[in-house]
Parts: sequence; structure tokens; C-alpha cells
Amino acid sequence: MSLEAYKKYKNGIVAFYERHKRMPGYKEIMGLTGFKSKNAVFKLIQKLVEEGVVSKDRQGHLIPQFLFEGLPLLGLVEAGFPSPAEEELLDMMSFDELLAPNKESTYILKVKGDSMIEAGIHAGDMVIVERRQSYKVGQIVIAAIDGEYTMKYLRKKGDSHYLEPANKNYQNIYPSESFRIEAVVTGVVRKY
Repeated sequence: MSLEAYKKYKNGIVAFYERHKRMPGYKEIMGLTGFKSKNAVFKLIQKLVEEGVVSKDRQGHLIPQFLFEGLPLLGLVEAGFPSPAEEELLDMMSFDELLAPNKESTYILKVKGDSMIEAGIHAGDMVIVERRQSYKVGQIVIAAIDGEYTMKYLRKKGDSHYLEPANKNYQNIYPSESFRIEAVVTGVVRKY
């Protein structure tokens, strides 16, 4: 099997795992790869096991190991008083899995303006947002209010919702015509 074919098969298995949140069985791998025999699937799985991409449990079921490329999580760093650094490999992390576990409903927006600086969100930052069925008071949301989009805290007074900035120089926003929550902010990324 060529390296290109192997990568294609591996990517197919990763896509299956992302979509179904489980590893495929032999017949499903045959469907993904176009293999005509279980022996060919067995050889592919052996290669994946040898490379540490997957492992097998006692019943022979596949267990994902390092399906996604990630970065090593080496330990903790003190943000208060200095302490001796201890480097220890704790895990491998993929920012895709960490920041966007629901890829189908997640997207990224670039921040413009300073109305959320007291929440630690600055102009130029990227926010990870997720569309959901429901939203809670206190969450930072992306909202369409009177035909304009903005990012603010979702608040409620009586039966009415409004938006609150995280900057004392801005006023609360109360809808006069239309109000719709588009997504909730689940993460912020800042590159230095």
C-alpha cells in the first residue's frame, strides 16, 4: 500500500470517527476504503496499530489513540509566584478537539472593537462560537439586534432580554424591533 493510499484510508477513518463519535468496524472500513476482503482491512489496522494511531481492546475493537495531530501538554506553569518548572508529558492535545468538539455548528469570528475588553476579549482576537438550541443568561453571545450583529453578555430583566458590554464606556443594548441569538462564544484565541 502506498503512503498516499494509507493517508487517504487513515483520513477516511478519522472522518468516520468525527462524524459518528466511534470507531468503524471491519465492514464499515471495507466500505470506506473499497477493500474487498477483511484481510486487507486487517493489514491496514495492523499498520495503524504499529504507528500508534489506534489500539485494540481485549475484544479486538479499535480504540482511537492519536487520530488527530496535536501538541504535547507538558505540565503547568505558575501565573502567581515563581516556582520550579516541572516538565512532564501529561497528554497530547488537539486544539480542534478542545475548541470545536461540535465542528458542524462551530465557526470563528475576528473581533472588532473594544466593548468586551473587561471579559478579556480584545480587538483582533478570534472567538470560537457555536450555534446551539438554547442559550443561558450570563453567556457571551453573538446576537442580531435590530438588524445589526454584536457580541455581548446576554442578560435578562423581567421578561425581556438585553445585551451588556464588558466595558464601562458602553451602554446596555435593549432591542426595539428584533432580537435573535445566533451563537454562544465558547473560546478566545489570541496570537502574540
